[in-house]
Amino acid sequence: MSDHEFMSHFDDAVRIDADEEPTNIDETTLAEMRELAGRYPDSRSALLPMLHLVQSVDGRVSDAGVRACAEILGISTAQVNGVATFYTMYKRRPGGRQHIGVCTTALCAVLGGDILLDHVEKKLGISEGETTPDGMFSLERLECNAACDFAPVMMVNWEFMDNMTPDKAEQLLDDLAEGKPVRSTRGATITSWREAERVLAGFDDGRADEGPSAGEPSLRGLTYAREHGWTAPAEPAPGPEGQEA
Repeated sequence: MSDHEFMSHFDDAVRIDADEEPTNIDETTLAEMRELAGRYPDSRSALLPMLHLVQSVDGRVSDAGVRACAEILGISTAQVNGVATFYTMYKRRPGGRQHIGVCTTALCAVLGGDILLDHVEKKLGISEGETTPDGMFSLERLECNAACDFAPVMMVNWEFMDNMTPDKAEQLLDDLAEGKPVRSTRGATITSWREAERVLAGFDDGRADEGPSAGEPSLRGLTYAREHGWTAPAEPAPGPEGQEA
């Protein structure tokens, strides 16, 4: 690679892979995809959840899944592939049972995100964008997760693991590998990436109320305001013809 050549972290991850591998999509899955399409006034709006559903059964956005989405929504496979390769949450290669993400953006990086990612890579013996040979873990470098007050942040199947350190990450990975119960810092008990993808597709797993609604650092400003009697300004009374007075 030359000194001026741009290196992308996404090229390998998004390349379309129409390899005709066996699919787990069956009539039940197709019926659920039609159900998703029926939830929207414009059925093509269901494409995002439908792709998550494909991942929940095939472990990736399979070529069979692309064709099924296109047929049900009445759009081309090129349009489906355009969406599937645009958003990084959609994977064109099989993910692990546990999908690990490490944020290395801005504050997470300042507080050790890159060191954390390097440690996880060495622990798992893979680089970002890869899956362990046994299929247990896949690893991703994440962009900002809007959790700067809990930096550095890792995710397991899109569930937050806050204020991480290399030692805490090592214990987390050991627990997951051994099948021990692992609870997200501010979310549900960890299940699997495929099960999480089914929830993102819009099918309730009954665990929405697990975990706190917000962590203490996120509420610190509200707590401080209440301690000092601060309140939001009152809404101004409307003036003539709905204008503010």
